[in-house]
Amino acid sequence: MNPRYRNLLVLTKKEVMNQQELEHEIELLNDLFYLVESSDALCIANEVIDVNRNKVISKLQHVKHILKESKLKSFVFISNKN
Repeated sequence: MNPRYRNLLVLTKKEVMNQQELEHEIELLNDLFYLVESSDALCIANEVIDVNRNKVISKLQHVKHILKESKLKSFVFISNKN
């Protein structure tokens, strides 16, 4: 995995960290971000509300298909399940 370059502010309980410990923490954070920022995670955490058809779509494949569309139809909303 090639980690993206990003600005991170890493706060720890330790007062002093050596370079190796810091690199290890950043590697773990990048692995975590890779899992969380995937399209599957986005589709699992959201659902599509289609007011035109009076439907709530939460199946992974259907949500992926709708999110890939360049422009949503009128009265079709993406809602977070939280």
